[in-house]
Amino acid sequence: MSDWMVTRGPATGRRPRALSPLREHLRDTFWFAPAAGMVCVLLVWAVASEIDTRIVAALQDEHDYDTVEELLRFADDARTVVTTVSSAMMTFIGVVFSISLVAVQMASGQFSPRVVRIFVRSRITKATFAVFLATFVLTLLVLTSYDSDQDPRLVTSVPLVQSVVTLAMVGLSLLLFVMYVNSTLRLMRISHVIDRIVGEAFRVAAIMPAGAPEDEGALGPVAAWIAHDGRAGVLRDVDIARLVRVARQHDVVLRLVPRIGDFVVPGTPVLAVHGRTAPPRRALRYTASVGVERTFHQDLGFGLRQLSDIALKALSPAINDPTTAVQALDRIVQFLAAVSRRPLDASVHRDRRGAVRLVQPVPGWTDLVDLGFTEIRGCAVGNPQVTRRLLAGLDDLALLAPEERRQPLLRHRALLAQAVERHIPAPADRAFALRPDRQGIG
Repeated sequence: MSDWMVTRGPATGRRPRALSPLREHLRDTFWFAPAAGMVCVLLVWAVASEIDTRIVAALQDEHDYDTVEELLRFADDARTVVTTVSSAMMTFIGVVFSISLVAVQMASGQFSPRVVRIFVRSRITKATFAVFLATFVLTLLVLTSYDSDQDPRLVTSVPLVQSVVTLAMVGLSLLLFVMYVNSTLRLMRISHVIDRIVGEAFRVAAIMPAGAPEDEGALGPVAAWIAHDGRAGVLRDVDIARLVRVARQHDVVLRLVPRIGDFVVPGTPVLAVHGRTAPPRRALRYTASVGVERTFHQDLGFGLRQLSDIALKALSPAINDPTTAVQALDRIVQFLAAVSRRPLDASVHRDRRGAVRLVQPVPGWTDLVDLGFTEIRGCAVGNPQVTRRLLAGLDDLALLAPEERRQPLLRHRALLAQAVERHIPAPADRAFALRPDRQGIG
């Protein structure tokens, strides 16, 4: 009998939204935000230019040439500022781009290549880059709006509103630059990176409420297998609402064969259809999203994978940072403690009448424990700080987890003790390394 999980979505009763491939593509790229910023600034400039033209035309119609002449003097003063901003903005853009590259390189080399996605998807970085480019483009457009004729009676436009908008964009650029530097410095600190990973991992677990056990044999015989016919890649998401709707319409039960995060290739089975007749394949097209890398969307184990990678990188001879490994272990224990009493192994999705329509595999308790501890345990020998924290974490989880879930925890504890006894000859050092300590070496 497997543990099952009935997913009814958030408190509002809605199911988790399907992952949008377009939205994910835009979040993983840098071109969209700057392009959108430049398009918006073109529209703003066009409106401001039209307002400036109408202001000058209205003053000339009223023969108020003195005011036009004052506007011309103001525009001449503002032109110097706009020219300075135009030349300085490219330097700012270079600084932002350089800081981003350094941050990404440090994150990939010291933390894990998986955490680079945090920097790539940073909204403040994209907003800063977009506003800087938009400000630069706006200054060029404003400079082209200056009329060579300085006669108040003949001038057609004075870039008054355009200059004010440019100054406002400069102020916004400076504000975003300060926020960008602060955000980037925070993301370069491992504690904040780990906190971001754990936060996203808990959001995934939050949409998977517990449910009643179900008998897997009640699904019925397999009527058909639905193969993957798209490109090869990592299964990132399935459209739960659409799959449940199709299964209800054809009175079948669909079972997802691979887990979210598995690599699938064309021709491999993705869905098993349990029932008398299989729905048409066209009804199930575009229900699975495949990409080049894993995402947190519906992926319960991705957070543990990143935390484990960070700990392994910290324990490598090139880095040799056991304190970072302890920080990662703190959050691994936190996450496992949060899911220690939740039903795992599979998620069952029902229709409005309560009938099972979709069975989605999720990592089981043993899978999560092995993912969080196996590789770290293999590299922890020789680092008493890590072995002590690992033992304390296993002991805490053994107290929190139900009786039937303690076996993998006890297995890891025994294997760690055996490894320490093999590699540390001195009895005093062995005893020190095998003493549980929540701070590593407190």
